[in-house]
Amino acid sequence: MPFYSFHCAKCTEDVELLIGISEKPVCPNCGGRRLTRLPSLPAAPARSPGLIRAARAQAAREGHLSNFSRAERKKR
Repeated sequence: MPFYSFHCAKCTEDVELLIGISEKPVCPNCGGRRLTRLPSLPAAPARSPGLIRAARAQAAREGHLSNFSRAERKKR
């Protein structure tokens, strides 16, 4: 299931939801059902080893280990 961005007409918040294309979105903030799907830009694939190393280094500096495999997490 992909992430979609929505704007809630009831609470005027923008939210990102992980839902199927045929599901009806519900605002997690107010429970409103009048959500407008916002356009989103596709992310470019980050396959460059340099970009991956930089992202992992930044995640480690910030304490986010979700970027690493289980074996790599145990080393830290």
